Amino acid sequence: MGYELRVVRETPLAFAELAKAIAPAGFELRGSDEIVARHGAGDHPVGRWRGGIVGEPGSDWQVAQLVRLSSLLGGKLVGEDGEHYALTDGVVEVVTGGVAMEIGKFDDIVAAGPASW
Repeated sequence: MGYELRVVRETPLAFAELAKAIAPAGFELRGSDEIVARHGAGDHPVGRWRGGIVGEPGSDWQVAQLVRLSSLLGGKLVGEDGEHYALTDGVVEVVTGGVAMEIGKFDDIVAAGPASW
């Protein structure tokens, strides 16, 4: 198992709320638990439903999609070590100990696609 990122909200996220909210934003559910987003001609995994949204990203594209999904659901994306990921002025950032580090421009990351690190 890889490094997990979780969508965290003040109020618990119900599966029905997730299912209703993701389609207009371009996400889909595959099976009963996998959340995918389209890039090019294919659907690519972003995260899974495990009583909440959990992702194990292998690319900046997946991190950017999880940031977008967490914002859409009114939450924030948090890593195992307490860092959180945000979209600020079109830039995906990771914030650790109050210090923000730029991952990259959201539009550039999404356009590049889900190439592995």
